[in-house]
Amino acid sequence: MRVNITLACTECGERNYISTKNKRNNPDRLEFKKYCPREKHVTLHRETK
Repeated sequence: MRVNITLACTECGERNYISTKNKRNNPDRLEFKKYCPREKHVTLHRETK
């Protein structure tokens, strides 16, 4: 039931992180505030396909 997802920065578009999620509990796209090395500060990262 758990699937791998990729998190991309909403400001620069770079795909920085890989995580897992349970599709049954979280059917929508996940959003996290994570550090972006290109932007050099914490930005919003959203799940991509």
